[in-house]
Amino acid sequence: MPKPTFYNLNEEKRRILVEAAKKEFSRVSLYEASISNILKSAGIPRGSFYQYFDDKEDAFFFLLNEHAQERHEQFLMNLKRYEGDIFLSVTEIFHHTLKRSHTEGKNNFIKNVLLNMNYKIEKAFSKFLSKEELSKRYDEVYHLVDWKSLNISSENELYHVLQILSAVTFHNLVHSISNELSFEDAVSKYKFEIELLKTGLSKKC
Repeated sequence: MPKPTFYNLNEEKRRILVEAAKKEFSRVSLYEASISNILKSAGIPRGSFYQYFDDKEDAFFFLLNEHAQERHEQFLMNLKRYEGDIFLSVTEIFHHTLKRSHTEGKNNFIKNVLLNMNYKIEKAFSKFLSKEELSKRYDEVYHLVDWKSLNISSENELYHVLQILSAVTFHNLVHSISNELSFEDAVSKYKFEIELLKTGLSKKC
């Protein structure tokens, strides 16, 4: 996480530094990224960077955590918009993320994240549906869900349903981008899998 000095920056300087970091991590992966390029874009000396972040990984995960927080807020808004329908809520997140990756072209932060995935990045990317985050915002999530539409009866079961939906969403984003699927084909595949989850995979006896 950023050092306290980062948050002490005025809003404009903080924005310039964040945009410079995002520009570099949109161009190449974390491991290929250059602090020198970030410094050049931000117009700051090397020493200043280390006043705000420990290293480039620290800056990268700050951006990724910001994205995860944005996705969590979007998920809550979707639950309200779709009257507690978790399937429509995660589908909207898939649409939004995929559309951004298509419209912003190659220089896209989230596209680069998805194409250069490892366990640590995946954990940060899907943070908004982690048990810890859901527990922190219990009232905002569990009370918004339409329980009547689900064949589950406990909060623990809901947590696991959300984990499954998150895994399907995440897999489809990576698959769609790495295989360069068209937006239409990617959405069609995703909706098909979501429908399988909604209807269930086992015949009723």
